[in-house]
Amino acid sequence: MNYLAHIYLSGDSEEIKLGNFIGDFVKGNRHKEFPEQVAFGILLHRRIDSFTDQHADVGECIKLLRPAYGKYSGIVTDVFFDHFLASNWSDYSVYSLRNFAKNAHAIFLSNFFMLPLQVKQFLPFLIQHKRLESYAKRENLFHVLEIMSRWTSLPSNSDWAMQILNQEYHQFEALFRSFFAEMIEYVESEFAVEISRPKNVL
Repeated sequence: MNYLAHIYLSGDSEEIKLGNFIGDFVKGNRHKEFPEQVAFGILLHRRIDSFTDQHADVGECIKLLRPAYGKYSGIVTDVFFDHFLASNWSDYSVYSLRNFAKNAHAIFLSNFFMLPLQVKQFLPFLIQHKRLESYAKRENLFHVLEIMSRWTSLPSNSDWAMQILNQEYHQFEALFRSFFAEMIEYVESEFAVEISRPKNVL
């Protein structure tokens, strides 16, 4: 799961949202250095990632991306899934995507002192470019993947990624919807997280 999905799966708790957002950057037992509910969010992030990695629908998406991305196919799948979440946002949230993103930005800025250094470095970019909202438009994914390929080990195959997404768009979307319905149920039932969503999401 990528940033938008992790924040969404935190429910309405500001502290859990904060922890879930920074989860990738807090290793080992360092979550114990944070307030209790922030630490809970960090651990929730890890459980969400574990659930995602083991899910058959995610595995099907990874297979489609493996020819060009190999072991990095899961990263591209995460980006695609944030797109499907954002582009179908009204199916999953009672809030508008704009208001949801603005609220998340406010939470992170008000707790800036608590953020790991790497998060402090990229948060201004995330806010300035409205990254959480930008996932809703398919054409923005190319730029997201290009940026990631410049700053990470992700292969620079963005043209191919967009081609396979366009060719298999409905299959990717169906796999996302199937997976995410189970993810929501998992988070709400196992961790007592309450997500403000329309009742017909599942």
